[in-house]
Amino acid sequence: MRLLLLGPGKTGSLVAEVARERGHQSRIIDVDVNRDGAWLTPEHLRDFDVVIDFTSPEAVLANIEACMRAKKAMVVGTTGWYGEMARIRKAVEQSGTGFVFAANFSYGVNLFFQVMKAAAPALTHGYSGHITEIHHIHKKDAPSGTAVAMQRVLEQAVGVRLDISAEREGEVTGTHTLELDAAGDRIVLTHEAKSRRTFAEGAVLAAEWIVGKTGFYDFKDIFGQL
Repeated sequence: MRLLLLGPGKTGSLVAEVARERGHQSRIIDVDVNRDGAWLTPEHLRDFDVVIDFTSPEAVLANIEACMRAKKAMVVGTTGWYGEMARIRKAVEQSGTGFVFAANFSYGVNLFFQVMKAAAPALTHGYSGHITEIHHIHKKDAPSGTAVAMQRVLEQAVGVRLDISAEREGEVTGTHTLELDAAGDRIVLTHEAKSRRTFAEGAVLAAEWIVGKTGFYDFKDIFGQL
């Protein structure tokens, strides 16, 4: 499989490393070459199977739109664009290609979402809840996409929307906590990412899965098939 990686940062570099270990070829395109998605033409994308995006909230929408025009499958790990999700879903459907997105491509954090869903009924039985996320000081979006996904999982499960506290500290890879508090006890669920490699591995697995498929997919809904 040939992968095009958008975003030469720490996660993008790890994606290239994981792809190589799994027998795939990859090429990384820098934002300076691809400003406003200008490099992503049908001609340039012709020989790639999947485009993987780990860029920034400012760049990702133009990249998605360009890839959809070229009818090229995508895996998107960039967050900060979910307010445009309905429009992007429609563009994917019109392009007739495949698209997988995630606030977090870690297998562990998606398992964490399932644990949270099982605990969600507590919010209708006298427990109050709060979500806290801690990330490195370089992270541009706050709250994190993973924290927003946590909020959405709980709201879909029991109709309760929790507040989120976002903290930026040092070089923290990512820590997400759900606290459920009642008069008699307290439940604390935490996922701590120790390395960005877990995100890279999930993104490559998603790229392998989406080849030859069409449709718009949230990684948390398909990770169990990988």
